[in-house]
Amino acid sequence: MNDDLRFGLVGTGYWATETHARGIAAAPGASLSAVWGRNPTAADTLASSFGARSYEHFEDFLGHVDAVSFSVPPDVQAPLAVRAANAGKHLLLEKPIALDEPAGDKLVAAVESNDIAALVFFTHMFSPPVLEWFEMCDKAVWLGGDANWLGSALISDNPFNTPWRRVHGGLWDVGPHVIGNLQRTLGPIVGVTTDIGSADVTHLVLHHETGATSTSTLTLSAPDKADGFTMMLWGPAGRTYLPIDEVDSVVAHTHAAKTLVELAESGRRGHPADVRMGRDVLRLLATAQRQIDAR
Repeated sequence: MNDDLRFGLVGTGYWATETHARGIAAAPGASLSAVWGRNPTAADTLASSFGARSYEHFEDFLGHVDAVSFSVPPDVQAPLAVRAANAGKHLLLEKPIALDEPAGDKLVAAVESNDIAALVFFTHMFSPPVLEWFEMCDKAVWLGGDANWLGSALISDNPFNTPWRRVHGGLWDVGPHVIGNLQRTLGPIVGVTTDIGSADVTHLVLHHETGATSTSTLTLSAPDKADGFTMMLWGPAGRTYLPIDEVDSVVAHTHAAKTLVELAESGRRGHPADVRMGRDVLRLLATAQRQIDAR
């Protein structure tokens, strides 16, 4: 008898195919059993590639899984995740968890009222080399940091050039990574000051509860040759850099799926990258967006 946690995958795009499906398939204690997407043909193709079954109707899909991994735009994810939570399914969410605070609050409330495990796939927070780096950072005092994500996702042939990213830009797409990492290493963020540049360039100054401050530049409109992510912390011990070159998204997603299995089986719910942390990041993004809109 197969006792694996049955995962369903919502989404059929590039990230769903290349990262989510492969990550779940490789995770101990997990099996990819079902696929649902807004494109039934793509759902059939993806499901057949992994020995899963596709479903036309979302409720039928939910009836054949124990957990749901989401790889769809945040405004599509949030209401579907509420429905999944209310059906008692554990959740592996993408970030941001929603595009507005009420939707995020509703999702957290559904998770808590149904006592399910719900993680957010902050890639770096499930990457083994970065987790080791986080542990090293915990042993030192850091006074500040700087994180810059110069993405080129909006180049025409980039697989991440999708409608929601063209509308919401780097703040909402790569901002969650940066905010999550800086909060994990420098402490809770209690304030944000926002400025903007050309295209979707956003600059953040983050104020941490510990007294540390950090800065970041975010964009999806960088030239391809400038594309990349860097994160540095500084303090009495000098400087240290997040090992971005060692990050493998499939390995990270495998670790996230494995962690969700462990939470589901143990009954534990809290985690540094759980849905509540996802809501904290959403609130900071919304605050930054209000400052941009007010300019």
